[in-house]
Amino acid sequence: MALSERELARRRRQRRVRRRLRGADACPRLCVFRSGKHIYAQVISDETGRTLAAASTLSAGLKPDLKGTGNKDAAKQVGTLIARVCQDRGISAVVFDRNGFLYHGRIKALADAAREAGLQF
Repeated sequence: MALSERELARRRRQRRVRRRLRGADACPRLCVFRSGKHIYAQVISDETGRTLAAASTLSAGLKPDLKGTGNKDAAKQVGTLIARVCQDRGISAVVFDRNGFLYHGRIKALADAAREAGLQF
């Protein structure tokens, strides 16, 4: 299946961003993915190749509280959840990886909510 021009442009932006970002054990990478219906956030250590923490609109702690899953309010709640999970696991600072998506809307809402909840970028 051929990729659309939009998807090719996102992949180019993704490669450009990933060239500069590297998640270490001391400061892992917070990678965000958004689909039409949901938003996902993972904290990844590139040194070991492991996912240290994850949260999404499908998470058991959030799912009953959400009215909609593809909006900014849901992204804010995922941001606070990922920050809380990181703090529970002793992670205080991360490198933000927008994964090729433009920094506005749901991506920005998630990042701002994670910062407000105590995660440092």
